[in-house]
Amino acid sequence: MTTTNASSSAKDLPNGEGMAAILAAGIGCAVLGVFDFLGDAVKGIGEFFNFYNPTGTLSGVTDTAIVVWLAAWYVLAKRWGGRDVAVGRVSLLAFVLLAAGVLLTFPPFMDLLQGR
Repeated sequence: MTTTNASSSAKDLPNGEGMAAILAAGIGCAVLGVFDFLGDAVKGIGEFFNFYNPTGTLSGVTDTAIVVWLAAWYVLAKRWGGRDVAVGRVSLLAFVLLAAGVLLTFPPFMDLLQGR
């Protein structure tokens, strides 16, 4: 009869796929911020992101950022699946990317960067 306790079996599980999801979320947030900033700052890019007139550039910015987020998650999960990755470094990078995305969608910060 074999018994395993939860703490020893949890250590045996690789964290790569979970960390891929966390980093992909950070990448998605940063991309959303960059696309939002560019759509606001550059008229041609804003017109490119205007998928649906009633919402303006927001429709294309969010749709495209979601596609990038899902693609990043897929690629990272394939690369890191079954492996252990550094939780601290990946979490820090994801947090920095999240903070960048939030700042780039904050109107006073965007206006400051654009010189308004």
